Amino acid sequence: MNYTYILKCADGTLYTGWTNDIEKRIREHNAGRGAKYTRSRTPVELVYYEIFETKQEAMKREYAIKHMGRAKKEALIYAGNS
Repeated sequence: MNYTYILKCADGTLYTGWTNDIEKRIREHNAGRGAKYTRSRTPVELVYYEIFETKQEAMKREYAIKHMGRAKKEALIYAGNS
């Protein structure tokens, strides 16, 4: 399985990424070994994710989410958690 995910960082910002092992990736982010963006913004919290069959699908969705404004990302998070 492949995942596209959104993290809420300690400073309130949102980070979007993709992985094939979501639990390991969150641990990496919180240990400061994730993306450069999240290294100084720990701890991070997983607030949203989607599951895909292929890496390409997950990466395509990551790209689309990264180009959304904050309001759209928050609506996506809200809809996924309700």
